[in-house]
Amino acid sequence: AMKFNGYLKVRVGEAVGLQPTRWSLRHSLFRKGYQLLDPYVTVSVDQVRVGQTSTKQKTNKPTYNEEFSATVTDGHQIELSVFHDTPIGYDDFVANCTLHFQDLLRSAGPSNSFEGW
Repeated sequence: AMKFNGYLKVRVGEAVGLQPTRWSLRHSLFRKGYQLLDPYVTVSVDQVRVGQTSTKQKTNKPTYNEEFSATVTDGHQIELSVFHDTPIGYDDFVANCTLHFQDLLRSAGPSNSFEGW
């Protein structure tokens, strides 16, 4: 497998179509609006967190436009995960996707940048 060495810059634009978590649904019985999440996105390279967006309140389609950079050595993959910020205990996992550097490098072309997801 191809490994990536170099400087990585990731811009988290927006998330769409996020589904309420079991926690948020359970609390919607008591208060209206708990179908909506308080989402934030984490950016990890090979299980090491390199960035985390701010939390957006009460939305299932948050816009972030936040940028993160990291120097990567022998990188295999980037993982983007969305969590719901809960007031107590661990935050709720909402969704994630994993991008492999070799796929990104293959489709990046001469500009060395890739846009998608």
